[in-house]
Amino acid sequence: MTRVVIAGLGNMGMSHALAHHHHPDAQIVGLVNRSAVELPPELRDYPFFSSFDEALAQRPDLVCVATYSDSHADYAIAAMQAGADVFVEKPLATRVADARRVVACARELGRKLVVGYILRHHPSWMRLIAEARAMGGPYVFRLNLNQQSDGATWETHKALMQTTSPIVDCGVHYVDVMCQITDAAPQRVHGMGLRLSDEIAEDMYNYGQFQVVFDDGSVGWYEAGWGPMMSETAYFVKDIVSPRGAVSIVSADDPGSDAVEGHTKVGALKIHPAGGTDRLIDFPDEPGHQDLCDAEQAFVLRAIAEDIDLNRHMNDAVQSLAICLAADESIRTGCVVDLSEGNKP
Repeated sequence: MTRVVIAGLGNMGMSHALAHHHHPDAQIVGLVNRSAVELPPELRDYPFFSSFDEALAQRPDLVCVATYSDSHADYAIAAMQAGADVFVEKPLATRVADARRVVACARELGRKLVVGYILRHHPSWMRLIAEARAMGGPYVFRLNLNQQSDGATWETHKALMQTTSPIVDCGVHYVDVMCQITDAAPQRVHGMGLRLSDEIAEDMYNYGQFQVVFDDGSVGWYEAGWGPMMSETAYFVKDIVSPRGAVSIVSADDPGSDAVEGHTKVGALKIHPAGGTDRLIDFPDEPGHQDLCDAEQAFVLRAIAEDIDLNRHMNDAVQSLAICLAADESIRTGCVVDLSEGNKP
């Protein structure tokens, strides 16, 4: 039985806690949140801590870090040094150097480190990656996720933007998809962004987009915006083009950009061979948000039990973060950021 601590009980942390509550090989020994939080009935009998150090004193085998991004690296390292394997929500850190520090710690101590790229556990996205790879590159990646957020969701976005911009927080998911498809190294990144609200800090922006060039000639575009002013026209674009055709997500029944389920929901893939006949691959029974969290945490437990090699996973996590942070740097400086060999951060 794997003894588990979950740190951070927001939307993702709560879902990860429920996943472990229902898993037969997991035993929750601590829930951590700095402030009191309303728990679902299934979680109310578990030990609750406001201090991460107190939770680590329970000697967990696995720590799930789902706190705000600026604490991810330090919490992950503290957990590994306390003898635990680690699952950490994306992004792995807010600086590339810190991300590399976490990975180095995992390798030095022989700990398992899994980063929360939930799309890696989604059968529809896994199929999209396989279909795109089968076409062969070089590729054009056209991906975005804009969210017209109001009320509680806008409050959450404003809290996230105290440390992390939308193109970093959301972008790492989709850049990870780009990297899995092309296998190529990023060369340069150019970003642009805009602060569209007086409700966020003057040095933060709630809309951004960037372009990335890979060393196989592939090019990618990603766009993300949060807030009540965002348009819901073309807010969900997932399109991959190669010389031999295109693979695109045809969105399922539109739940609105503010709905968590809509961020992963596929509906169908449209396969367009150049000069050929289009075909649709339908996914009528695709998993919901909690199903994906269940699958993700089941993978973490299996990686520990079966000693799965996570080196590629960790390298990809650092690379996707490096691309998104380079985009953030480009937005702030107005300069193209060189990520070619010898110039990586």
